[in-house]
Parts: sequence; C-alpha cells; structure tokens
Amino acid sequence: MSDPTAPEAGSTRPYLVRAIHDWCLDNALTPQIMVDATLPGVAVPQGFADDGRIVLNLHPNAVRGLELGDEYLMFSARFSGRAEEIAIPVEAVLAVYARENGQGIVFQADGSGITPPSPPGRKPGAETGEGNGGKDGPDSDGNDTDGKGPKPGSHLKVVK
Repeated sequence: MSDPTAPEAGSTRPYLVRAIHDWCLDNALTPQIMVDATLPGVAVPQGFADDGRIVLNLHPNAVRGLELGDEYLMFSARFSGRAEEIAIPVEAVLAVYARENGQGIVFQADGSGITPPSPPGRKPGAETGEGNGGKDGPDSDGNDTDGKGPKPGSHLKVVK
C-alpha cells in the first residue's frame, strides 16, 4: 500500500531518454528521438516535421551543447545548413532508439508508460546530422532514408 503523504514520483521519461542515449553511444550506435512537434514548448524547425512529428539525431557529431535535462532537451543542430536552437519538453519525446537497429523505447501517447519498441520510420530531411542529404535510398551506413525504414536483406549482394 502506498503512503498518501509521500511526494508523487516524477516522470521516468527523462531517465529513460538519457539511458537509451548513453546505451546507443556506448555501443557505437546513433541515438535518435521522435518528437511530437505540435505540443506547447517544442521549438524545432516546423518545416522538417511530418504529420506533426520530427525525428532528431542526438549523436555528438550531429548536435552541439546537448542537455538532457529532467524537463527539457536542448541543443543546437543544423537543418539544411542552417544552425537552429532546439528545445523539447521531455513529455514531447515519443520514442528514443538506435537508428541502426530500432532498439529503444516508444512511449505511450498519454504518458502512462511505454510500449514495446519498434523502429519508427524516418522521412528524408527530418533528422539532423550526417547522411546522404535527404536523398532516397541507403545512406553511407547502408541505412534506408526513404522514410520506410530498413529494407530486409538490402545489405546482401548476389555473388556469382
């Protein structure tokens, strides 16, 4: 039975975002977040959002001054060559995962917990950082950038 006089626990979301971010970096993976760009307090370039969502690359090579706080994620990133200051309330983070394999956490929209992870799709130009400039097809890492996710078996070649 819970103690009614105990203070209410804060959200686990900022801790999980930091944990998956660190896990990605420890395993040489690219940490990404999917954000609900329509929520109040979200400061992202709206021209890169698709259906009110934006995927952002949080790798140290893609952002400057990254702060993963308890209430906000803040950093500077380049979009089409232009530096932008980004501020995201932690509650606007819909998912945090590794770009290469989709492993991570997808948060429920109502904030009540998490759902089993699945690799969210990406749209060209909707993520920061290096890649192939938003062109369809695999980027230099062999990741599909046409917004449909990785193509099964696309990394294999037929040798005769």
